[in-house]
Amino acid sequence: MANQSITRQPYWLNKTRMAASLGISVQAFDKWGVEPVARIGKEAFYDTRSVVDNRLKNQSGKQQPGLEDVDPLIGYKIDLERWRLTKEQADTQARKNRIGDKELVPVGFAIFVLSKLAALLASYLDTIPKKVKLKHPDLEIRFMESFEREIAVTRNEAAGLAETIPELLDEYVTALDRESG
Repeated sequence: MANQSITRQPYWLNKTRMAASLGISVQAFDKWGVEPVARIGKEAFYDTRSVVDNRLKNQSGKQQPGLEDVDPLIGYKIDLERWRLTKEQADTQARKNRIGDKELVPVGFAIFVLSKLAALLASYLDTIPKKVKLKHPDLEIRFMESFEREIAVTRNEAAGLAETIPELLDEYVTALDRESG
């Protein structure tokens, strides 16, 4: 039963006025389940504090996972991931510093340079028989042909070296793994 001796306060609003001040319907306000601060006759009165408390309580309940869903090691796992990330960043920076100090060469650059070197070597080998023939015109043809055949084999090996560099790198890494493992 409502208490008739309570004096209505100026900051109390009835349900209709409170719903209107919040910009919602009376039915929506009823669903919130806000407890009135007082009842005078049939009328229930609400203050802003009780509405805010109700909303905060309901909002925090929606955002908080149940205790059974919380991983007890979450803090440790987060710290571990931060440490791993920090270590990776430090390793990356150390690698960049070693490259900048010309102590370390990226694999892509090494393959590029060795491919260029192999092509250059093949080109030089191609000119040797002509240079020898110009310097020694009296050299017998059979010697020159033999010389040219050997140089052609070497030139082809040098030209093919560029294509085998990635395979050689894989072989090197495998050998390192066997030594350390």
